[in-house]
Amino acid sequence: MLKEYDKVRLETGEVARIVEVLKDGVAYVAEVYKDDGKVSVEPVNIEDIKTVFVESEMPVRRVG
Repeated sequence: MLKEYDKVRLETGEVARIVEVLKDGVAYVAEVYKDDGKVSVEPVNIEDIKTVFVESEMPVRRVG
């Protein structure tokens, strides 16, 4: 389901980035970006995740 570096919004409203998959579809470790600007590394369960952000890669354009 989720993989390393996926960006998610937690039920708390905080944004986090998955840094380790402990058990796919169940448990993860994430960097949680706090409202005060600090980053906290915390365990996150799938129930804690409200939204997964979809990030698209921009194609590389040759110049010249």
